[in-house]
Amino acid sequence: MFVLNELFQIDYALKPQFSNSRRLYELLSSMRFAVSLLTVLGIASIIGTVLKQNEPYPNYVIKFGQFWFDLFEKLGLYDVYHSVWFLVILVFLVLSTSLCIYRNSPLMLRELRAYREGATEKSLRAFSHRASYTVAATAEARARIVQFLGQRSFRFKTVEQADGSELIAAKAGSYQRLGYILTHTAIVVICVGGLIDGNVPFKVQELLGYKKVETLDIPENEVPAISRLSVRNLSFRANMTLPEGASSNVSFMRIRDGYLVQELPFRIQLKQFRIEHYATGQPKSFESDLLIIDPDLKEPLAHTISVNHPLIYKGIAIYQSDFQDGGTKLNLNAYGLFGAKDQPIKVQSNIFKNVTLGEGDQALKVEFNDFRLFNILNLSPDGKGKPHNVGPNITYKVRDAQGQAREYVSYMQPLQLDGRRYFVTGMRATPQDELKYLRIPADEDYSLQGFMRLRATMFDPSLHEEIARRFTQDAMGDKADPDMRKKFQASVVQLLQGFDAGGYTRIAKMIEDAVPEPQREKAAQTYLKIISGATLEAYKLGLERAGLKVSEPDSNTQVFLQESLNAMSDLFFYGAPFYLQLDEFQQRQASGLQLTRSPGKNLVYGGSVLLVLGIFAMIYIRERRIWMLIKPTNEVLFTMSANRKNRDLDMEFEQYREQLRRLLQSE
Repeated sequence: MFVLNELFQIDYALKPQFSNSRRLYELLSSMRFAVSLLTVLGIASIIGTVLKQNEPYPNYVIKFGQFWFDLFEKLGLYDVYHSVWFLVILVFLVLSTSLCIYRNSPLMLRELRAYREGATEKSLRAFSHRASYTVAATAEARARIVQFLGQRSFRFKTVEQADGSELIAAKAGSYQRLGYILTHTAIVVICVGGLIDGNVPFKVQELLGYKKVETLDIPENEVPAISRLSVRNLSFRANMTLPEGASSNVSFMRIRDGYLVQELPFRIQLKQFRIEHYATGQPKSFESDLLIIDPDLKEPLAHTISVNHPLIYKGIAIYQSDFQDGGTKLNLNAYGLFGAKDQPIKVQSNIFKNVTLGEGDQALKVEFNDFRLFNILNLSPDGKGKPHNVGPNITYKVRDAQGQAREYVSYMQPLQLDGRRYFVTGMRATPQDELKYLRIPADEDYSLQGFMRLRATMFDPSLHEEIARRFTQDAMGDKADPDMRKKFQASVVQLLQGFDAGGYTRIAKMIEDAVPEPQREKAAQTYLKIISGATLEAYKLGLERAGLKVSEPDSNTQVFLQESLNAMSDLFFYGAPFYLQLDEFQQRQASGLQLTRSPGKNLVYGGSVLLVLGIFAMIYIRERRIWMLIKPTNEVLFTMSANRKNRDLDMEFEQYREQLRRLLQSE
């Protein structure tokens, strides 16, 4: 608006005698105004390129913060090319450029046809590029000049002068002026195509209140008519996610913080989705076998699409954009983390479905969000190793009765870290947080059972006395004083109860409350040795209760016990009272489709061709004019000019002057 006012004031100052409508016409048809609009569009295009468009609004809030998010949202920077102000600028640019064409094209076309045969001898002699020759016969000179011009593709026109002289006005490269017309026409055509694909009708309907963006996450069939677009919608770019075997006749357009339902004139069914992987497990290619079901067809149309190979049907292009899970069936083991049970509960569910674990106020809802068959990770300690596939994982949320949720990512198979195997699960309280990982050591059978058996033994209050008795016997023998033995055993029980209540954090609190500060470090070392020794007895007791063979512990056992203690202490920060291990799955994939109707696309392509031709004409075609004045006195005056005075004109003039000298003055 500032540019508009400034230009308007400039034109007003230069043309005070014009009416307001005339001044407005002069402004809109001026090149300065069009260039100003192009500059604004260029800046907007840079923003639209640098800032990723049409992302979910929470992503922008996380990235920019609430203040900048609100500011950018008001400016429409999250969907620049469909924002109202961008489309308004396009409208003004179309109007301004069209007026420029209307205003200047007749003059350029006249110049294209004009030979400027009205040039006088006085004006010709004022040219900087001129030469004069004396010839023996004017008739023979004229014939040679005509031949000279024809060989160099000059078109010419001959005019008799009042004094008996003959003027030959010639020109070449006049079509260079068409470049200006083609370039300006291309801008109009491209902008019109952009306006058509900018979904202007929806913008108008939204401003008038006939259409509204839906912001609630509700089933498609419950979306009201005010948030639905009919099959007659002029242009759109929408997305559809189809699980294998499913079909749909609607797609979804993401608009700001919500969406619109775009109805389709046909139904799309996904028969099968296929994906190929590299040896590392990374996706190589993927394609979808689609079935188009349309009442206008005698039988459904089968077609396979892949990346960059869409299907175009009834003016709607169906692209293969991505893929995701389509509702994989899951069989899971739910291990309790704080009770005395070591056996899991069997849980069955599907991705995008929920299950409830627990009862009453302690019930937790588990929302399964994603399943990934391949996960390419680099697990080398220095990060220089080769990434490889570590197997499937699941992503889910655990939501409490108050609606608070934590997100978890759990791997099915144990991962090798620092030379040892761990069951790994990540947790974060909010989407913007980084995942914090819990590592549970795998036993010698690469299973969770060894850890869960030890955990159940350690966290069973009824077994603390037995664990303490065994550890006391092993540490003090039979000859120890009974009172000393009793006190020591009671201390072991107290430490086991403290670890059971809060892990190492609770032990540290016990030391802080009971031990003077100078002695805390020594006491901590003693307590940790006692807990480690008691854990070994708990490990043996757990094997006995399970009916398994108890062997002498080796170095691997000692490492397993220490890592198990670390994992048990971390359980208090895990945020969930259970651990979900994926046991079996039946994968069901879904294909991500992008559907576009863009009738303005052909206009943009055509305008781009015109733009290239216009720029080529302006840059590579040089308009040159030659005047040859043949006087009765046997003098021939040669002059030359061009639309761009540069070194090329100087060189060409010198070349022609020498050629004409040899041609006209030869015997």
